[in-house]
Amino acid sequence: MRKILQDRSFRLSILLTLIFFGTGITFLLLGLADYSWILFVLLPVVLGISIGALPDHKWAMRGAVLAAVIALFFLLAAGLSGFVCVLMTLPFIIPLMFLGSVLTHLANRYKELKNVDNLPVLLLPLIPFLIAAPAEHMVKKDKEEVVSVQTVQVFAYTPEQVYETIKSVDTLQGEKPWLMYLDLPVPYKCVLEKEEVGGRRTCYFTGGNLSRGDFGGGTIEEKIVELQKAKVLRMDVTEYNLIGRKWLGFREAAYYFDAVGPDSCKLTRITTYTSQLTPRVYWEPLEKLGIRQEHDYVFANLASDLLHRYGKKPGIGE
Repeated sequence: MRKILQDRSFRLSILLTLIFFGTGITFLLLGLADYSWILFVLLPVVLGISIGALPDHKWAMRGAVLAAVIALFFLLAAGLSGFVCVLMTLPFIIPLMFLGSVLTHLANRYKELKNVDNLPVLLLPLIPFLIAAPAEHMVKKDKEEVVSVQTVQVFAYTPEQVYETIKSVDTLQGEKPWLMYLDLPVPYKCVLEKEEVGGRRTCYFTGGNLSRGDFGGGTIEEKIVELQKAKVLRMDVTEYNLIGRKWLGFREAAYYFDAVGPDSCKLTRITTYTSQLTPRVYWEPLEKLGIRQEHDYVFANLASDLLHRYGKKPGIGE
């Protein structure tokens, strides 16, 4: 271990990684960068280019991976991301760093960046990020991806019974989906102040069950914009505060109640949200998975509440 720590390439790779990723985190804190491909793709690649220029490539990459994990967990400490997001970032951050190091070896025309350990020279690849991140932020300002997620389930209760049970929830309990055991926000209760258009509804969340801390709590404030008892409950989100999810926004929450036969209800839950995360091809499926697990947890609790309140066995969801 002492020999490893004395290796200059190993030490420099740690320093470079902390400088590169530290710059990215600082740009996020200052509002100069977005949660985008510039941060998640370009930054790891240019870091890898610098790492690949170090003489001892093996120990340089090991030091870079170690420092990358440390730097990403700084996002947690700064409240800029949640544990799940950090975990999902690693699978493509590390390969992109490796890709950048490979590019250094293959690009013979950049001989001045090969097998050097001069820190100012090794910092040169950071320049594209310093230029691209603020430029992208200015171009994308106020532009967010709007996405809707829908979940449908049939309950063996009337629409009136389902509506009365879901409109205001005292305490949600039950088996949590697997993401909630990491740090996906866990719905705790929803309080409806006035049952009318314009009325306020507040949903409270607790964090995950990580022994290292509660990273995922917060609240979502909603205002009723459409209300037909046992038919439609649609709300605009007026304020939200979910810890570690600065990149995520919520637009609308809606419930639709449709009669199925004489005594069953098809409940449709739609969440409309915004996201700054790119590339979308990677992040959107993960976002939808998280929201669907939130829906599933609420529906499971609803089934339990209906059974407790009305004494009938819930129907099978579809």
